[in-house]
Amino acid sequence: MATREKNVWILIVFILCGIVVGGLLGELASNVDFLWWLSYGQEFGLSNPITLDLQVITLTFGLMFKINIASIIGMILAIFIYRKV
Repeated sequence: MATREKNVWILIVFILCGIVVGGLLGELASNVDFLWWLSYGQEFGLSNPITLDLQVITLTFGLMFKINIASIIGMILAIFIYRKV
């Protein structure tokens, strides 16, 4: 009997796609009166980027996350779809 092994990288890609598509839909839904709640969320990360000046090259590091209700729903749907596949 052959068992089908699921790859964890595919799950990560599914979840990231769900977060991105859900976040996009949440931002688009913020302009609709009865869907405003999909864009409700929190933003966290480095608000001021860190700059490293090495005289030859300047590196700037920054990372911000903006999680909203639609991106959470997208992540849950991505996990559900992954389990069904």
